[in-house]
Amino acid sequence: MTADTAEQLRAELEAVFTNADYPVEEPMELVPALPDGPGTTFEAGDIRVGVMDFGAEYAEYQEYPYETAEALIDDLMTGFREEGLFD
Repeated sequence: MTADTAEQLRAELEAVFTNADYPVEEPMELVPALPDGPGTTFEAGDIRVGVMDFGAEYAEYQEYPYETAEALIDDLMTGFREEGLFD
């Protein structure tokens, strides 16, 4: 993983999730903020991760409710790193 790839992915997540209404009690409350709804995919360099993967592959890293986008994104980025997304 390059730091640039992780930073780019984080910037994409921030651009989308800062538009959600917080606090967020469950993942479905984020859908209105997603540009392509459940079909939204985030890309950075050679990395592609669909929003549906958040619940399938990275759910154990998320602890709802979230009061801020930053807290949600921090947990997602931890999950991505722990599961080897950037390897």
